[in-house]
Amino acid sequence: MTSLSPLIFTGAQHMKKLNIREARQALSHLEKMLSQEGEVTITRRGAAVARLVQVGKRRPLPSHRDLRDKMPRMKKSSAGLIREERDGR
Repeated sequence: MTSLSPLIFTGAQHMKKLNIREARQALSHLEKMLSQEGEVTITRRGAAVARLVQVGKRRPLPSHRDLRDKMPRMKKSSAGLIREERDGR
């Protein structure tokens, strides 16, 4: 395996740059590389062609209880409103 390109520092965030050949050779290690570096840029002839970043963790969906607690209470029940609507026809 060839030696991988050095780290490139861009502000506070650093990333690893790999050419396509290096990326193919390091394919089995990309997950580990992403967890360490945060971002990997793949280049072809020195020009960036792809940027790999870790997928963020999924946010948990709010529970129905949380949503119901945030909604204002209705004075009449839904069943009562529907009954009134049907009777009015």
